[in-house]
Amino acid sequence: MADPNDVSGTKAARSMLGRRGVDLTLCDLRVMHGVCYIRGTVSAVKGSGVLDIKTEIEHCARLLRQKPEIRDVVIDVRYRS
Repeated sequence: MADPNDVSGTKAARSMLGRRGVDLTLCDLRVMHGVCYIRGTVSAVKGSGVLDIKTEIEHCARLLRQKPEIRDVVIDVRYRS
């Protein structure tokens, strides 16, 4: 059975990135044992106003590390413009 903290951390991370204009359709996002893994290809949602997707992902990672369910964030992505 999945750890409830990991499930809530995954939901929080997905929600935050979606609100910030990050397209996660080609990306795998999971929290396992308190570590948030972002893998795949990320891009900005059209019309979101995000100019630099790499900076936006790094900013989101800093914010996610402040959540009690998430200890660390691993970013293994390709950035698409």
